Amino acid sequence: MVESLIATDRTRDRLLYTLKTRGPMVTARLARTLGISVPGVRSHLDVLLEQGLVSATTERQGVGRPGLLWRVTDDAQRLFPDTHGALTVEVIAAIRAVLGEAALARVIAHRDEALKSRYRGALGNARRLHTRLERLAKVRTEDGYMAHLERDGDDWLFVENHCPICAAAQTCQGLCASELALFRDLLGSDVEVERTEYLLAGARRCAYRIKRGSQST
Repeated sequence: MVESLIATDRTRDRLLYTLKTRGPMVTARLARTLGISVPGVRSHLDVLLEQGLVSATTERQGVGRPGLLWRVTDDAQRLFPDTHGALTVEVIAAIRAVLGEAALARVIAHRDEALKSRYRGALGNARRLHTRLERLAKVRTEDGYMAHLERDGDDWLFVENHCPICAAAQTCQGLCASELALFRDLLGSDVEVERTEYLLAGARRCAYRIKRGSQST
């Protein structure tokens, strides 16, 4: 009985993770992705709906009855990593109030240098753009960003499905600007990095289009 309950919880965790990382899905596609029956996935969704962790909207897909399109709710975000959000916001507010914006900018710059050093170590001496991006996605995932790569024609999309510093970034958007600059610095002057989706602008994730230069392979 205990093992059955644990398995049920794991299935719901997988379901939430899938909706978080892949975006809204209809019931049938969720069932295929998770490898369980449609009635089975509906039963898990009913529980999560009751808990306020998922919501659904009606969507018509071709001929036949409309289906339900499922997504995670704002309440579900608390289940994903948050790097001490409330404390970080308080510290940012204190630095801004006591020391001023210039001091806050210096703190962010110091954080950037520490991240840059650690990420450069993770990227190592990899020369191929694909390898560098894979290694960057791995270390960003370790930091709670749930990052992965997607191919888009000749370009790459570097996707971050979660922001573990979202509360801090809302208070101090310099953190987001500095991370875009950090990616550009890490990937080199022959690589173009453009943010195409932005969580704080209402998107469900942050995404960056990576265009390779003539020296990147």
